[in-house]
Amino acid sequence: MTHKPDRITAMKQLIAQVKQTFPLDSPDLFRCGSANSCVGCPKKLLDLIDSEVTYWEAAIAQGVMPSLGDISRFGKLCQNVGRGLTRNHIQLSPVLVTQ
Repeated sequence: MTHKPDRITAMKQLIAQVKQTFPLDSPDLFRCGSANSCVGCPKKLLDLIDSEVTYWEAAIAQGVMPSLGDISRFGKLCQNVGRGLTRNHIQLSPVLVTQ
């Protein structure tokens, strides 16, 4: 039987998966293109994910305990942003999710 992680560990694992999956360190994606062929704005979507990651890293460092709802909302946000980036033909790195 596997042991479930506590909430801080779960959020840290989610943040690690997000950093591996989303191209947050690619400056080319943080610019708007002149072709205007975007479905949604990839720049804004990546900014949203980047700001959430930064917030939770700082909050955890200060001892804030995320609720299960916070973890769930952040996970759902990441799924939705991933779909938006896929619609814009932005390649995401696959990450294995363990249960």
